Amino acid sequence: MSPITTHILNTSLGKPAAGVRIILYQQNGEDWNFLAEGITNSDGRVANLLSEEKLSVPANFKLRFETNAYFQQLGMESFYPFIEIVFTIKNNEHYHVPLLLNPFGYSTYRGS
Repeated sequence: MSPITTHILNTSLGKPAAGVRIILYQQNGEDWNFLAEGITNSDGRVANLLSEEKLSVPANFKLRFETNAYFQQLGMESFYPFIEIVFTIKNNEHYHVPLLLNPFGYSTYRGS
């Protein structure tokens, strides 16, 4: 299992958000280095986003969710063209960072 996982729930539809491109970065000084990317499946999840060998901690990480294309595909207007969630990992635990999404708002939390 990937040490960093995520899923997206479209709260306006009450369904998982399928087909959303997600990009994972790790901070290196002022720069962000690409680590991995994937597309959410029908359950709103990306299987095997990152192998454990690629995770070096402690560090800051960023998940970028390409939400504009997702909402355009649904024929919906959206306020956010993309959403970036930045978080800190201090040890080699599993980190789950879900996104609750609607066209004009979002929330996130550290899941399990």
